[in-house]
Amino acid sequence: MAIKKSELYSSLWAGCDELRGSMDASQYKDYVLVMLFMKYVSDKVKQEKADGKTPIIDIPEGAGFYDMLAYRGKPDIGDKINKVIGEFAKANNLIGIIDEADFEDNSKLGSGKEKIDRLTNLLNIFNKPELDFSNNRAEGDDLLGDAYEYLMRHFATESGKSKGQFYTPAEVSRIMAEVIGIRNSKSQDETIYDPTCGSGSLLLKAADLAPHGITIYGQENDNATRALAVMNMWLHNFDDADIRQGNTMAAPQFTDDITGELKTFNYGISNPPFSYKSWMNGLDPTNDIYKRFDFVTTVPPQKNGDFAFLLHLIKSLKSNGKGCIVLPLGVLFRGNAEGTIRKTIVKKGYIKGIISLPPNLFYGTGIAASLIIIDKEDADKRDSIFMIDASHGYIKDGNKNRLREQDIHKIVDTFNKRLKVPKYSRDVLISEIANDKNDYNLNIPRYIDSQEAEDLQDIEAHLRGGIPKNDIDSLENYWEIYPSLKDSLYQLIDNRPNYYKLNIANVEIKNTIYHHPEFTVYSEQMDNVFTAWEAKTNAKIKAAKAELEEKVIAKYPLLTIDEIKAIVIEHKWMLEIEQRVRTEMDNISHRLTARLTELAERYETPLPAIDMEVNELTAKVEAHLKKMNFVW
Repeated sequence: MAIKKSELYSSLWAGCDELRGSMDASQYKDYVLVMLFMKYVSDKVKQEKADGKTPIIDIPEGAGFYDMLAYRGKPDIGDKINKVIGEFAKANNLIGIIDEADFEDNSKLGSGKEKIDRLTNLLNIFNKPELDFSNNRAEGDDLLGDAYEYLMRHFATESGKSKGQFYTPAEVSRIMAEVIGIRNSKSQDETIYDPTCGSGSLLLKAADLAPHGITIYGQENDNATRALAVMNMWLHNFDDADIRQGNTMAAPQFTDDITGELKTFNYGISNPPFSYKSWMNGLDPTNDIYKRFDFVTTVPPQKNGDFAFLLHLIKSLKSNGKGCIVLPLGVLFRGNAEGTIRKTIVKKGYIKGIISLPPNLFYGTGIAASLIIIDKEDADKRDSIFMIDASHGYIKDGNKNRLREQDIHKIVDTFNKRLKVPKYSRDVLISEIANDKNDYNLNIPRYIDSQEAEDLQDIEAHLRGGIPKNDIDSLENYWEIYPSLKDSLYQLIDNRPNYYKLNIANVEIKNTIYHHPEFTVYSEQMDNVFTAWEAKTNAKIKAAKAELEEKVIAKYPLLTIDEIKAIVIEHKWMLEIEQRVRTEMDNISHRLTARLTELAERYETPLPAIDMEVNELTAKVEAHLKKMNFVW
């Protein structure tokens, strides 16, 4: 029976609840994720053996998840779990990856019966039938990947400011993957690299878009977080990814065996720690053997590593490599050494584009960030930088902001097609960036005015009537398409050239527009465009339905009784009933809310209070008009 996401998520979070209280999220995530990993690989091997295949993963005798179940309720359960995991880690070269969490740690798990019960309950949760991962993918969904991301997101939220660095919001990851053009990759031999890979979510989002596969490389300084990344790769079927531990600035792990210089990659992505103060630890940037600072005349500030990570990423790309890095907005305009480095990078032509993001997207910080897109291919010929101000497109989600699907689509589509959108995007010539006024300052508001024009109130129109000419002229986009409609609706007032009056009653505006010849002609043109698109689309839908029907008919005889029950009862009947019940409850709450709100507003302000407010406002308005020399 296919796993339902809701059951998977609730069970995983129940596992967290077993540990919450005895330790914080930055610690109990290690226990839950290791248990998730062990359950997954054990189910995978079980299914491969049932299918007559030779398992790729080696589970020695007594070293799988199901072997742990024998120790439920036993006094030495913690020690036994450690030994099972240790044997599995040894057999699969995962020592230091999945055996870091100590299930015998009394300071975290309690002692005596408390620890026995806690670990027994944890094993029981993962042993539920609904958490059978034998068939990981169902209906095109990567259930394990989604589950892992679900836990990462919640751990980042719960861990607080100091522990949110291991997770990049999925929406940002998707944008970064799209703008580096990884969909254009040609083969598995091409490479993608993240020098600050955290739990690996950013690498995986990019790799998922590579049409022919891609080879993954990543480095992470924190060993526990590196372990998360390795497990993440395994759970997403990228067990050949090369994820190493170490300080990227002081000891980069990927170097050329012959030259000793940095290994270079086709694609690079990174979400480094913002404004990292300790980036020079173990490194003398004036004598860097990897030559990351050779093409700039100064090194980044000692207490701010933003440009250090940017320069490392640039150096790590092939001559035609493409990359994207998340950095705080300050890198776009800060001066001194950073201003000098920014000028050099712009003059080299390495920056293809810049996208400013909304504030409060990232865990651990509320500041706004930017995406800097690097493209070394034909950099010496680049004469412009494409800029997008995407800082206003988001939705509130709890105490964080989140990009919606429409925001992601708009950013990606605008960037990849280099669309000029008023108040949103434009291609800025480097000559404009370099002029005396801007002096290589890349702060996007200098080049894109994203502020909406204020809808001003015209006092004379309020006092004497008429509609301001400025307001009518601001609708010029409509008058270009319906040139005579304006004259049908309005005419200038005699002796008042800046004000119009309506030729018709207010209630006739809609009817006049809908029956105007220019409106009807344009509507017919739009109908024709849509109809032509609908001829083509319906044909594709028909062909797709026919293909789907053939596959469904072929699948019917292969279905098991459990699968039939799941399809008919759970997916069809139960889902429909659930949706109808929820809809009815929504309607009930809506009707109740609307009526209570109506009653509250109806009797909120008694008449004497209204009279008093009217008198106060009248006195204020008359005083303001007198000061502005409007006699009334």
